This record gives sequence, structure tokens and C-alpha cells, in this order.
Amino acid sequence: MKIRGGDLDLVEFEFSSFQPGENIHTINLEKSYQLHPTQTPVQIIAPARVHLSVLDMNRFAPGTPGGGGFGFALQIYCTVTVSCTPSELSIEYTRPPLIEHFTKVFMKTVGYTGGFCIQAKDHNYLHVGLGSTSTITMALAVALNQAVGEPLTREELRYLVGHNYVEEMDDGNVAFGFETGVGPAATSYGGFVVLGDKLTLISQNRFAEQKNAYIVIPVSESSSSGNDEFELLMNKARTLDYRDREQKAYFIMMDMIPALVRGDIIRMGETLWEIEFRGSKRAEIEHHSFEIYQHMHNLRQAGLEFVGMSSVGPSIVIVTDKEKDDIEAIVKPLGLKLKIATAVDNEGIQINNST
Repeated sequence: MKIRGGDLDLVEFEFSSFQPGENIHTINLEKSYQLHPTQTPVQIIAPARVHLSVLDMNRFAPGTPGGGGFGFALQIYCTVTVSCTPSELSIEYTRPPLIEHFTKVFMKTVGYTGGFCIQAKDHNYLHVGLGSTSTITMALAVALNQAVGEPLTREELRYLVGHNYVEEMDDGNVAFGFETGVGPAATSYGGFVVLGDKLTLISQNRFAEQKNAYIVIPVSESSSSGNDEFELLMNKARTLDYRDREQKAYFIMMDMIPALVRGDIIRMGETLWEIEFRGSKRAEIEHHSFEIYQHMHNLRQAGLEFVGMSSVGPSIVIVTDKEKDDIEAIVKPLGLKLKIATAVDNEGIQINNST
């Protein structure tokens, strides 16, 4: 199938599943490395991400990473612990096909012929817009790399994850997913990140230090994963981004990044609110119903500085000076329930040497 969003935006894709370890893309990183495997467990602690918007959905597809976007890391954590073994691959995780696939990607890329013992634990907020899959995959990449002596740089790992990003299927297979690179970049480096096309990191800054972050997850009858997500992103969202992508890019370059550098969270929130009504972000929100807009409008009217829906939702993220009791007093009369009270993570992936 081919979809044309514009003169430079022709993409081809085949949405089909495959067994873990098939369709590997080593992106010119496959060569002979000096490896130093260790049987000492390496534990990686990785923050979740909030993905505020894609910039242009005409520039990516399953198996074709890109599209640009922006978001930030959140103090909700996944952990991955890895140690090397002589030959066997042992996986302790609720979604083993994800782990198996990227592990085989990594092994082929660096030429590792031994085995791994892998234990992974999610942040337990799955398919609600907080990047469970991208977070666990990036954590795995760093853990595998550490366990064999760091043959790849953090940037090389980020690109390797982006070009091999998959979602698990019900039958134990995997399929290429949609990947802008925002999740692995935010997870890797922390703070607020802006990505251009082809996973290019444009900007990374510390964000909302000394402030709080909250997640409200409204009830939604619409799915944020699988075929429902695929149909949404490959159709309506592309059409709307063809119309609004220049406006969104302008907002990011001329308003969002300058406000971020100044630490002006109010201006950042105003810019985000403009983007919520444009392009693919509008398609993602309307996928859940206009009620999401009403919820966010009411939260802004209550004086919350920075309000937006993460990814394909339905999670609504709030960044503010207000404390948890104040937020609960605001959301309860609106028929909402506070699910998560946390903060922005400005450090990124951490290596726990005490395991």
C-alpha cells in the first residue's frame, strides 16, 4: 500500500506480523566489536515518556521511523536487569516477544554469540499514552549494551531501537509500530525533547524543575493500540497533518523551544493548547471524543499551566506548581480521578550498580 501526503511524502508499508528475530535492521552498525561480556547483573532504570504530539504523520509508517515530535520524561519507571550466559536466552517478562526481538537485533548488530538472562518490569500503565513499549525497549538496549562492554553509543542504541521498534501481537508474533523517536530520546536523556524527521534529536532541555506532574486518565471506549491505532494514524491523522504540519513546526521553533529555554511554562502551555487543535493531535483527541477537549479546557480554566493529552491517549498530563491536594480538589468536581502524581525526570536512564 502507498499513501501520499505530499510531493515528498510517499511511504510504502505492509502491516503484517512476523516472528521475533525476523526483519532485523542493523542500520550499518553491524561490524566486528571488541566485546567484554559480564555475568554480573546490570540493572537499568528508565523513565516513562509523555509524547505530546507528532509533527507530521505523513513522514512515518510501520517500519519507517520519523515524523518528528516532542515530549518529556516522567518519574514513572521501568527496570531491566541483564546478565550474560554461555548460550541460552532466558526472559522473565509479561511480553516476551518484545524482549526476544530486540535482543536478537542487538546480538546480530554487535556479533554477540552467547546468551542473556533478562528480567524486565513495566511501569504498569500500558496503552494509555505513557510509552510502556518504547521505555522498556530502550532500557533493554542500554542493559544489553552494558552487559557486553558498551560497544555502541547511546545515540547508536537510540537509532537501533527506532529502526526496530515493534509491538507484540496476540499470537506471539511482533509487528513494526509507529516510532517518532521521542520516547527513546526522552527516556535516554530525560527532560523535554524535540525530534525532527528520521529520529533526529533537535533539542533537549531540562524541564519543569521544582514543579509537579499529574496524570488523569479519563474513561474511553476507544482503543489506543492495535488496529484502532493503526487506522487512526494512517488515515485521518495524515490528512490533517498535511494541512497543519507547517503551523505545528512554526509553533515549536518560534514559541515552544524559546519558552522552554526561558523556563516559561505558562507560554509553553499556551503553545501546546494551540497544537492540541491542529493536525494529527486533533485526530488523536477526537478518536476518544470531544469530551477530552472539555476536560482539558476545564483544567486550564482552573488555573493549571500546562495541560495536554499524551500520544493517542487517553491520558491527560498536567504540569503545574500546584500540590496534589489542590489537583484532587480541581479534578473531582469535573468527574475525573487523579491516577498518578509525580514529576518530570530530567536525568534519563540510570545504571544501578548495586545489583
